[in-house]
Amino acid sequence: MIRFNETTGVFKLDTKTTTYALRVYQEGYLVHLYYGAKLPDDDLSHLMYRGWFDSLSPWAHGVDDPLFSADIVPMEYPTNGAGDFRISALSVRGRDGNTVTDVRYVGHRIFKGKPGLTGLPATFGNEDECETLEIETEDPVTGVRAFLLYTVFEDSGVMARSVRIENRGEAAVELERAYSACLELPTMDYDMVHLYGKWAKENTTTRHPLAHGIQAIQSKRGMTGPNHNPFVALAQKHATEETGEVYGVSLIYSGNFSMEIEVDTRGCPRLLTGINPTDFRWRLEPGESFTTPEAVTVYSENGLGGMSRTLHRFYLNHLMRSVWAKRKRPLLINSWEAAYFDFDGDKLVEFARAAKELGIEMLVMDDGWFGNRFDDHRALGDWKVNEKKLGGTLKQLVDRVNALGVQFGIWYEPEMINPDSDLFRAHPDWAVCAPGRERSMSRYQCVLDMTRKEVRDAIYEQMVSVLSTANIAYIKWDCNRHITEAASLALPPERQGEFFHRYVLGVYDLMDRITTAFPEILLENCSSGGGRFDPGMLYYSPQIWASDNTDAIERLSIQFGASLAYPIAALGAHVSANPRTGIETRGNVALCGTFGYELDPGKLTAEEKEIVKAQVAEYHKYYELIRYGDFYRLTAPTEDPFVCDWEFVSEDQDEVLYTRVIMRRPENLYQPVRLRGLDPEKYYEDEETGQVYSGALLMHAGLDLSTAGGRWLQDGASLKKHFIAR
Repeated sequence: MIRFNETTGVFKLDTKTTTYALRVYQEGYLVHLYYGAKLPDDDLSHLMYRGWFDSLSPWAHGVDDPLFSADIVPMEYPTNGAGDFRISALSVRGRDGNTVTDVRYVGHRIFKGKPGLTGLPATFGNEDECETLEIETEDPVTGVRAFLLYTVFEDSGVMARSVRIENRGEAAVELERAYSACLELPTMDYDMVHLYGKWAKENTTTRHPLAHGIQAIQSKRGMTGPNHNPFVALAQKHATEETGEVYGVSLIYSGNFSMEIEVDTRGCPRLLTGINPTDFRWRLEPGESFTTPEAVTVYSENGLGGMSRTLHRFYLNHLMRSVWAKRKRPLLINSWEAAYFDFDGDKLVEFARAAKELGIEMLVMDDGWFGNRFDDHRALGDWKVNEKKLGGTLKQLVDRVNALGVQFGIWYEPEMINPDSDLFRAHPDWAVCAPGRERSMSRYQCVLDMTRKEVRDAIYEQMVSVLSTANIAYIKWDCNRHITEAASLALPPERQGEFFHRYVLGVYDLMDRITTAFPEILLENCSSGGGRFDPGMLYYSPQIWASDNTDAIERLSIQFGASLAYPIAALGAHVSANPRTGIETRGNVALCGTFGYELDPGKLTAEEKEIVKAQVAEYHKYYELIRYGDFYRLTAPTEDPFVCDWEFVSEDQDEVLYTRVIMRRPENLYQPVRLRGLDPEKYYEDEETGQVYSGALLMHAGLDLSTAGGRWLQDGASLKKHFIAR
């Protein structure tokens, strides 16, 4: 619910669990008041003050208030150069060359539902699910108007924010900073929690106290990248998985991003999220507009776990638009780790035949099916089926696989090009490179200039010509390098600062066209593993490959970290041939994700085949519980050197699946564990033993896992328990 009090100038935005408030103050200043647990009070205007300002803080012109200075009070959408010396959300260079920016309130409207964002992925909801506030602000000197959008999803307890900037002046202006949202807090008694990593070690959780000064996570790689994820949480110092206040901020964007936090001299944090201003400059001619990516904010009184579960449900219901977001997905096996480039049609059919005997439902043909592609040195961009390699047409191969009762998927890397390719030889200017610069090579490939429509059209037409000839049920969309020497030959010098954002818009355009043309195809994103694991991708693909590292022990921290912001249904996870742990544990870890296989089924032993059949049965048995139940991180692999525990609880609290993995043999063989999220009044039967426990006992006294026997306590072993309410 959104209300505006004309007397106090206070906007109050309520969900079922939270309140967000801001105020229109004298001279049209927009001041932030509060974000946190739901409040019944209507007048929150007294919360705007941060104490008496000092002599170095400028007075606000026309404001008759000795306590007010833009340098001190919490500003709703802070601007550059007009009295607020902290980090700014908006900086516009006007016709005179200076970047002084000062937008003030001129009006607003409140309406049911939520508008989409042109060219950008965004959350969605109908008029019964959400309400939107649009605040119009203006800088009278430059003629720039900033429209601040807030959508409240009342039942979800979530708010989505973005900004539309219009040039209504008479001269062109340049945006140098255009953030999506600002969040002001009254105390620095918080830890910053975020995800860092690298290839094969993505989404590692780190937590550290806020400190005076500026802290930031950013990407300027052209993509979000594995180094930092576009998500941050601010958790009270004493907050745990299930207790304490936590603010979560997630940016729906797949390009260069920045999340900056400045703690001022009064100990008050300001958090900005949006496009990274490094290498960003957007020219707005009179009449043109610019829309920022959308930011999603969550407040939880139930710790990091409460924040995560809110985001999981919200993204499943209001971001993942694919028909496969809620439709049961096929259980697949991917050819990559089984064959790499060394395959032909007969080998793939044999993979499919062996996989079908195990209950696997789809075969994915990975890299190597097109052009002159026998290694990673050549042929990217030449998306024509190599019929000699496959032993016939793609349709013939797919029909052979389908005849076995197995669906067929295919790998693409649409954004990339090898210099050794027909496409490059025909259009060398389509590869990104600044004029006069040597190209930096990575994996023997370059990046296609997705800012150019003719490039996107050419790739789209090639993809359609392949996808429309056979019964393709799945696409793995890969992206195996980042952007260097960034420039577009199609952009004039004054617009080169738009390249990175236009590149992302181009990728979104191509993904949108493919998913619109083939809405029944299941799209999975990948970027050398989890290098582009972000909410923008979730809008187009309901699952994302979490990491090229398929070692079960390493996957624990990767998947736990990703679960801070992303639903388990989105985490691409497979059982591979990695020998570090037994296939049982590899299956248990992959089950905490989309689940699938990445191995040669013909090389499995008879015993392993029986285990795989049992895992396939569990995939179907627990499908709804894992994808749509509540996820609890019981023991994090980054905090305990020995064990990792997690749990799924159905929404009605009638079903529970608990898993423990032994990373390293514990020193203490007494292994108790307390479950979470159960109904204390219900009784739960252990499916394996028949023992019945109250929910209260399982949560407060716990289970003694040492009675399960000692063999499972060995390194790399694992254990699952399934409970049903009786």
